[in-house]
Amino acid sequence: MTDLTSLRLSYTRAALSKGAMHADPAAQFSDWLAAALAHERLDEPYAFALATADAEGQPSVRTLLLRGVDAEGCPSFYTNYDSEKGRALSQNPRAEMLFYWDVLEQQVRVRGRVEPLDPQESTRYFHLRPRDSQLAAHVSAPQSGPVESREVLEGRFAALHEQFGGQDVPRPDFWGGYRLIPERWEFWQGRPNRMHDRLVYVRAGDGWTLERLMP
Repeated sequence: MTDLTSLRLSYTRAALSKGAMHADPAAQFSDWLAAALAHERLDEPYAFALATADAEGQPSVRTLLLRGVDAEGCPSFYTNYDSEKGRALSQNPRAEMLFYWDVLEQQVRVRGRVEPLDPQESTRYFHLRPRDSQLAAHVSAPQSGPVESREVLEGRFAALHEQFGGQDVPRPDFWGGYRLIPERWEFWQGRPNRMHDRLVYVRAGDGWTLERLMP
């Protein structure tokens, strides 16, 4: 394996101060996400890592796509409820999201309780997806379960394509959305000499506290 011990970057792009932060962390996240979306070198800045743990404390993490932030500042995503993450969230409905934008030298973490979205909202979003993605949601059942071969998947996809023909594809009961109700947001800005800026918001009643953390 390549020796990685001498590989490192010096972060010099920007600084982060408490005085420049919004009082509402969701507004701060919205500003950072807008800048990431506008950057030509970031293809999927709305992608994030979702960390969960099951009832036994077994952790797991995977990459998903952010699909919105509601008026209460709660980010949302969609998945198969029978997947590993869906099962973990049913046992232990807490999670953390991590967004990392390397060219901006920025990272955002958001932690909190997770709850399913209203079924009507899940159905609305399901029918905004490309038709083939709707069919694929039916194919991937149970998600994270073993499958004999790629050919089996392709066969199931073709069969569903023929079954539904020109009809609307119904949202399967095992597929839908979640929202994370934030209790903690951390904004990280890379700085020279590993003296990084870390500012954290913590829920306090109806508002938020904001403090700086050691790098």
